Amino acid sequence: MNTIRFSLFNLLVLLLLTACSKSYTVPTDAVSNGNVPVLYPDYTEVTVPANIAPLNFIVKGEADEYVVQVKASGKEVMVSGGGDDGVVQFDSTEWRSTLQANRGKALEITVYQKSEGQWTSYKPYKIYVAEEDIDPYLSYRLIEPGFEMYRQIGLYQRNLTTFEQNIIYENNREENPDENHCANCHNFQNYEGKNMLFHVRAKMGGTLIAKDGKVEKLNFKNDSILGSAVYPSWHPRKNYIVFSSNRTGQAFHLLDLEKIEVLDYGSDLLFYNADTHEVSNIFKTPDDMETFPAWAPDGKKIYYCCCPAPGLGARPDSLKVNYVLNGYQHLHYNLMSVTFDEKTMSFGEPQLELDCIAMGKSASVPRVSPDGRYLLFTLGDFGQFHIWHKSSDQYVKNLETGEVYPLTEANSPDVDSYHSWSSNGRWIAFSSRRDDGSYTRPYIAYFDKKGKARKAFMLPQEDPIQNLMLLKSYNVPELTKEPTAYTFDQLKDAVYTQNPGTDIKYKELRTPDQIKEQQKYDTVAIYPDGVPATLPPGTKPATDANTGASPKADAATGASPKAK
Repeated sequence: MNTIRFSLFNLLVLLLLTACSKSYTVPTDAVSNGNVPVLYPDYTEVTVPANIAPLNFIVKGEADEYVVQVKASGKEVMVSGGGDDGVVQFDSTEWRSTLQANRGKALEITVYQKSEGQWTSYKPYKIYVAEEDIDPYLSYRLIEPGFEMYRQIGLYQRNLTTFEQNIIYENNREENPDENHCANCHNFQNYEGKNMLFHVRAKMGGTLIAKDGKVEKLNFKNDSILGSAVYPSWHPRKNYIVFSSNRTGQAFHLLDLEKIEVLDYGSDLLFYNADTHEVSNIFKTPDDMETFPAWAPDGKKIYYCCCPAPGLGARPDSLKVNYVLNGYQHLHYNLMSVTFDEKTMSFGEPQLELDCIAMGKSASVPRVSPDGRYLLFTLGDFGQFHIWHKSSDQYVKNLETGEVYPLTEANSPDVDSYHSWSSNGRWIAFSSRRDDGSYTRPYIAYFDKKGKARKAFMLPQEDPIQNLMLLKSYNVPELTKEPTAYTFDQLKDAVYTQNPGTDIKYKELRTPDQIKEQQKYDTVAIYPDGVPATLPPGTKPATDANTGASPKADAATGASPKAK
């Protein structure tokens, strides 16, 4: 009897849903208007994974009704539509089955609109369905661009096959001086959810490492290292984590369309053994600023960025701040690497991967493809916090041939940064300000076997208006094969109760010769205002028209022309 009642209930729900949903019919009397439809988000001519949620969109136009027809191999496979608000939402079940049935093929989409009783049609466009799936989970931070308030910040995980978003961690919703804190720099080991970490700053600060089913907060204060640990990268197999240790500040532009500069006035690289609670300096250099380390997929090399800053180390902190504030456009980071020997637990000598300084550019956020063939990074005009630089574009270095080139098809005239690979190396997720110049939104681009990108598409939402209404930025989108294995309550308990956290121990891994070499200072005269009289070797002024670097943003458009 219970089974019969349950079946009748399900049937009733299905009938109600069917009755409430509107069906659409493709008009047979439509006249072509000869135009390409303008959609938000722009999903025209994009390449998508077969397991992505429906690409719902808004038609930008004025009409009473819309109908959208989807064809595969010349046959109609799906029809949707919308009202005068232009919102078009596809049936999830139909969408999923259509994409699964058309891997490696193209779908043809035609938008029809009805205005004053007359149907017209736009030129059809295509969506290309790739053979390869994307990792189903995307983690990111949502933060308001308030710059100062440590509240209403959270880490979230989105299921890309649906529209489900779950909380990884959220801080306090209301202003509370005793609880205000920031959560940032989340990272997972080898695209899995069982080992992860993130940082907490301000009140209750520390580094949370969740591994083997347990959550532990670490207190990274130690006299042998520069400062706290940030920008983590987890070894693909071992519980080894590399960080940078940075002294960081921020400054605001008054007479520039760029909004903010986030500047380091000191940074080193750290190696942490999560099994022994031991931390070691990889580089502790007074006149070089190393940052953004990333393991190679075989665990035998670390890629990172390094800015030569001659004379920086000899100054007190107050003059170090002046050094970077007054000379921020002259700070350029090269792409570097260093080998790691797991047997001897030792690091080799730094190697130059790309002389960005000679290019008049600056690198940030290196990430190696899972097959080890490509090094993905961003290039901007200066500095390393490219999430705020309109000149920032994504580039790739082919590690087999040495060729370096921009991902032109995926880039935009505005910020493109903070990228991550899918575990199969066919997809890149990244943050972009291409829509309004203020808020970052997650974008996804296909990366083919020849090392070329395709046009990127915005993370789809069930209601596409959400991308316009959400007044938060998406930071550090990272793809994983599975959801995090830890609950919000587990992580919150560790943040609030494990204070100040487990102390770390220092263990020296560098040889005496490496320590001696790293302790060398460069002495250089400075102007009274703190600007270096001698720029780092090869550095050219970022605003010089002869350098190939971008000039300041155009006053009318806010865009920053880019020299490729």
